[in-house]
Amino acid sequence: METWMAEAGLTLHPEKMRVVDATQKGGFEFLGWHFERGYKWPRRKSIQKLKDSVRARTKRNNGHDMCSIIKLVNSITRGWGNYFRGGVQKVPKSLDQWIRMRLRSIFRKRDKRKGRGHGRDHNRYPNA
Repeated sequence: METWMAEAGLTLHPEKMRVVDATQKGGFEFLGWHFERGYKWPRRKSIQKLKDSVRARTKRNNGHDMCSIIKLVNSITRGWGNYFRGGVQKVPKSLDQWIRMRLRSIFRKRDKRKGRGHGRDHNRYPNA
């Protein structure tokens, strides 16, 4: 590893470096990923940063039209998804559900309805 890092022009920080067994419980985090037991998925901090970014752009009273909001959210999620593709498939699905819930809440607000939406709202607003 050290030779590869030297060839790439990178250096290891001696206090931060440690040897771990990725097949054991607990794993480790590196470059926004969490590695554990042969699997990898985005770490919680990476997911939270994406949610914070989407949350800032999907406020219920922002006044922008839905097309511009969706284009902005798509560009954010496309970049994030390209970096984190190849991980556990459960994470993107749950994030997609969360983002759709945020968009449905904007539709609900514009229809003068309360809340984030539950039940049959996915039928009422099928593309959100």
